[in-house]
Amino acid sequence: MTSSSSVSTRYFLGACLLLIAFNLRPLFTSLSVLLPEVIQALGISGAVAGYLTTLPVLCLGLFAPFAPTLADRHGAERVLLLVLLMIGAGSLMRAGGGIVVLFLGSALAGAGIAMGNVLLPAVVKRDFPDSVALMTGLFTMALCGGAAAAAALTIPLAQSGDSWRLGLAVWAVPAFAVALLWLPRSLRSGMKGQGRVLPGLRLWHDGLSWQVACFMGLQSALAYCVMGWMAPILRWRGLDGVTAGFYTSASILVQVATCLLVPPLAARFRSQSMFSAGLALLAAAALLGLLFAPMGLLPVLALLQGIGQGGLFAIAMTIIILRSPDPRVAARLSGMSQAIGYVLAAFGPMLVGMLHSATGSYAVTAWLFAGIGAATMACGWGAGRPLFVKPREITPRH
Repeated sequence: MTSSSSVSTRYFLGACLLLIAFNLRPLFTSLSVLLPEVIQALGISGAVAGYLTTLPVLCLGLFAPFAPTLADRHGAERVLLLVLLMIGAGSLMRAGGGIVVLFLGSALAGAGIAMGNVLLPAVVKRDFPDSVALMTGLFTMALCGGAAAAAALTIPLAQSGDSWRLGLAVWAVPAFAVALLWLPRSLRSGMKGQGRVLPGLRLWHDGLSWQVACFMGLQSALAYCVMGWMAPILRWRGLDGVTAGFYTSASILVQVATCLLVPPLAARFRSQSMFSAGLALLAAAALLGLLFAPMGLLPVLALLQGIGQGGLFAIAMTIIILRSPDPRVAARLSGMSQAIGYVLAAFGPMLVGMLHSATGSYAVTAWLFAGIGAATMACGWGAGRPLFVKPREITPRH
């Protein structure tokens, strides 16, 4: 009986983690597919639109370092509840006012997503030590699923209410719904870390940690260029809004499959270097193809980009766990990777917006995509080596 209860609890925990992961990406693609409407309604320039798509990504880096400390003090479960509430509140704010409120709501939700990004790999390593690769694949699949759902459904939902604001606000609903589901567990387990004085861990001196962090950041820069600008790029190529949103959704939906397949496959090998470099090449090359290839090839290239990008994200998350000797180190490496990584990643969509604003064309962004792709290949090769990061222990002051 106890064993059956334990199995049920494990399945429930796993399902909740996947639902939390689902809520960590709609913020980005929901705005992406509505960006032309938002620009027109609020009268903002392409550069300001670039800042708007960049802000939540920047928040991912700025707020990631707080997650491990908060989890040590209050427990990961309670911090994940806060994550869901911040995403829900931020999503509502984005639809509730002018450009200032849109920026503030994006920042609030981005801060919540930052902490969720950091804690999910650590919780997986802690609670599913015997199935790390499978759970990593499942939660990265859920992340991609959330992004794909927002890309596909946001415009139809906005059109049904004749308002782009509805298209942004509706993504508060799944965040608040999962928060209610997660609430009992957070109340039972949320305080188990409070009161403990744990030695701090630092990774900033470790070269492998930097390679993992830069790999995460560069692949994220490519990913957020896709989530923030693939739909506008496709509309620039001549597709209508619904078709561009569908292609973007299909590209992200393909990531769901590669997210599930890549981690278990890559974990069978001692080194993940070949996986990392090869996936980076595929993702960048397909994105370049979307800029210049004949129109008839766009559906195929969108799918290929999704295969490369989904696998790239999954391998980056897998490497964080595989390079960590225990769950606390995984939380610190995840925090460092996303602090450095997402600050680095924030420059990707911002530069796309600036280049488009300066030239009136997306063609010049090819140089940016090619450079990010090459750097991702180099860092991924180093991060994929079969080694553990080596943290330094910092004794806390009393």
